[in-house]
Amino acid sequence: MSKLSIVIPVYYNSDTLMDLYNDMKEKILGIIGDYEIVMVDDGSGDNSWEIMNQIHEMDENVRLVKLSRNFGEHAALLAGLSVCTGDCAVTKQADLQEDSSLILDMYESWKKGNKVVLAIRRSRDENKIKVMFANMYYVLIRQFVNKNMPTSGCDCYLIDRKVIEVLERLDEKNSSLTLQVMWSGFQTDMVYFDRKNREKGKSRWTLSKKIKLVMDSMMSFSYVPIRFMSVVGVLFNIGAIGLFISVLIEYFSKGTPIVGWASLMCVNLCSSGLILLMLGILGEYLWRTLDAARKRPPFIIDEETKPRKE
Repeated sequence: MSKLSIVIPVYYNSDTLMDLYNDMKEKILGIIGDYEIVMVDDGSGDNSWEIMNQIHEMDENVRLVKLSRNFGEHAALLAGLSVCTGDCAVTKQADLQEDSSLILDMYESWKKGNKVVLAIRRSRDENKIKVMFANMYYVLIRQFVNKNMPTSGCDCYLIDRKVIEVLERLDEKNSSLTLQVMWSGFQTDMVYFDRKNREKGKSRWTLSKKIKLVMDSMMSFSYVPIRFMSVVGVLFNIGAIGLFISVLIEYFSKGTPIVGWASLMCVNLCSSGLILLMLGILGEYLWRTLDAARKRPPFIIDEETKPRKE
């Protein structure tokens, strides 16, 4: 019988963990058969680790991983995938916004031969502004990175053991794990669900993390930022040549003196700003290159508690 691993990144989720486990126990754990729950504490500052240990005592199939500090959800998921023992693994958020029964649909799709199963949001019962900015991100991804990205994005996915091995070999930092899964190219299916509003706890998905995700997604999977620099440079050169020619024509045809300190300063300031923008983009690439060259691990496991079943 095949084994399913459920990987759950945990970051300040003390108020939802027990509810999450009870929901899975009620809806799916008795149906799946051979399963494993892998909970990864990504440097939570609350009592999430204590509650995870309580769940471990309640269920002999629970594996716990504690990272040495907060490395981010990408690293936490990788840590969970690196220790899981299932024939396939599904990622699950700890905020109770996805119905646990969704895992059954994904598992059934995997049994039909699909190596990747994406859970696509059919609707979102959330703040309209939040949904708008999320949709903007997916528009950018579809336009410039991966045209196969679903319109409303995906929160979680199920992947085969072969895909897990590919992700471990990639060992990429400052990237998007979802885009890595889609990049792998294995046979993919999609299941749809309605994302519920968060009723407990506070989201730690800050604006700075969202901006970093956009930059990581663009720079890891697209040449658009570099192409943008080239296009802007060409356009400014064309504009500069056109302006220079028009000034010369005006001077020789009408005798207009070449003056205009204010306009010249505006051009200089605008050019300087663009140069700094280009240097900033190059700096982002350079920093990512340095981070990859240092070969620091994407996560450090501080403590691991194996399932009592083992």
